[in-house]
Amino acid sequence: MAIEFLELYATEMSLEALKEFDCHSLPEPTVSLLDIGTHKLFLPLSTLPTPLNAERRPFWNPVNSVGFNNNNNSLDLDDALNSFNHMLHTRPLPPIGQFNQLLGAIVKMKHYSIAISLIRRLHFLGITSSRLVKPDIYTFTIAINCFCHLNRVDFAFSILGKIFKLGLEPTCVTFTTLIKGLCVNGNVAQAVRFFDDIVWKGFQPDLITYGTIINGLCKIGNTRAAILLLKDMERMGSCQPGIVHYSTIIDSLCKDKQVNDALKMFSDMAGKGITPDVVTYNSLIHGLCNLGQWKEAMRLLSEMTTRNISLNVQTYSVLVDTLCKEGMVKDAHKVLDLMIQRGVKPDTITYSALMDGYCLHGKIADARKILEFMKARGCEPDVFTYSILINGYSKSKRIDEALRLFNDMSRKGLIPNTVTYNTIIGGLCDAGKALDACVLLNEMQTHGQQPDLITYATLLVCLCKEKRLDQALLLFKMIEDNGLVPNIVIYSILIDGLCKAGKLDAAKELFWSLPVKGLQPDTRSYNIMMNGLCKDGKLKEANDLLNKMEEEGCSANGFTYNIIVRGFLQNNETSEAIQHLQKMLDSGFSADASTMDLVFNLLSTDRLDPLCKEELQKFLGIT
Repeated sequence: MAIEFLELYATEMSLEALKEFDCHSLPEPTVSLLDIGTHKLFLPLSTLPTPLNAERRPFWNPVNSVGFNNNNNSLDLDDALNSFNHMLHTRPLPPIGQFNQLLGAIVKMKHYSIAISLIRRLHFLGITSSRLVKPDIYTFTIAINCFCHLNRVDFAFSILGKIFKLGLEPTCVTFTTLIKGLCVNGNVAQAVRFFDDIVWKGFQPDLITYGTIINGLCKIGNTRAAILLLKDMERMGSCQPGIVHYSTIIDSLCKDKQVNDALKMFSDMAGKGITPDVVTYNSLIHGLCNLGQWKEAMRLLSEMTTRNISLNVQTYSVLVDTLCKEGMVKDAHKVLDLMIQRGVKPDTITYSALMDGYCLHGKIADARKILEFMKARGCEPDVFTYSILINGYSKSKRIDEALRLFNDMSRKGLIPNTVTYNTIIGGLCDAGKALDACVLLNEMQTHGQQPDLITYATLLVCLCKEKRLDQALLLFKMIEDNGLVPNIVIYSILIDGLCKAGKLDAAKELFWSLPVKGLQPDTRSYNIMMNGLCKDGKLKEANDLLNKMEEEGCSANGFTYNIIVRGFLQNNETSEAIQHLQKMLDSGFSADASTMDLVFNLLSTDRLDPLCKEELQKFLGIT
């Protein structure tokens, strides 16, 4: 009952309840205002001690008499809560360090709200009782960490204000935890500003603090700023960057496809006497493989062997994935066998990459064997793994087997995500089962998975193809009702469906309303509307639309010209068709098979004007 009570209490805590943390008064909100719009952090930094030279004290080791031992890996939440209550009733009370150790264990279990509730209880006890068990800087740092994990960095900064008010001295861990909280919650700019402010006030960041900021900058794609910070570390000299800092930046450069810059940094790092590890090599090998620089990747693999750096599961997974993408699935399977022989246990990423390789080459039976093999070796497939095989079955038109696998996945307690649902809905649509796909859409929403525009686009195409226009229009309304904004792809599908259903006026109205909705027609939407007009014999409107398209700076493509040429040919306006044929050739496009069939059919009849016939023969190269 203790667990349920605390969970309920913690999750339902309102702002007012949280204020009780400081015995009815949290620090004023202005202490921790984050002005997102101007990227300013308002914090009473004038109260921050200068310089900060706090020593890191180890937590007290709990004694066995209270039922908690740090080496006991079987400790669960019930044990921790029982220990906490036991400690509160022990006389004399254990030192605060022992409570901190227990709170740290609860945080490792990810019960952040419960940890906050217990800290509040300790704090209240320290204020209202003569018993000396007052939270210290480590206790408050744990609270800050919990609030950051709960995405309440504002409350975390309120705790910092309380630390200053009590005259406690924040540690490096305290500030680093706040910086990490800002970064993880997407406020990297505020994290950098906070970092700069506290350094200016005399705070000496350690390697972990620098690493946190560098990682945050790299996560938002600001690798250049991370490199500048690394150079600042080197220039200042008091905190030299290590392998973690370099590897973070190298990985970010590789993800940005700036592998040459990554290799240069790798060389600079080695020149400074910093030995690369398997993480560094993995990032570079992955980056090189993604760019097709297989030879250079092999050189680095060889260098790893020379340096006695063992390949880990990530290295092998990268190799398996790359070989599969290069069409070398048999070689990828050999890599899987090799890693098992060398005692490296493949994970779901490794198996999934190989399964995807087999599916891409239509070898679904081999992919299924890998699924069974991984299960036999004790590696449980995840949602991503199942989605790969479901996609393979769907693309192979084996929708019944895809559905069986989908249901098997649900029975195992795995919750299909939006990608999985999109895959199976796409398979049902390809099989002409639009109504079954709609049923699955409802099931998807019932299970808490929100459809995206890909889901709706897939269903709209299918409904329009099966001439279920009324249902397509209802689905379109559902998109807007669910708070999604239809894009040009969605509108183009609907316009195409209206044209093919003979509702040309409705299609035209929707097409001309696009700019009002903030959307500009693209080449595909112009082509769809033009094709609808041509099919209905409205050639002048189609021709005007082509001119409008060019005026708006939207480039015509081969499909555009073939549509307009066929329209004129089918309506016996051969001279206009020939003009557009010539324009098509001048633009670097050629007639497709359908257009050529029309041209040959016309030449075989006597309906052509001799001059037009001569022009068409010239176009075909017939003398």
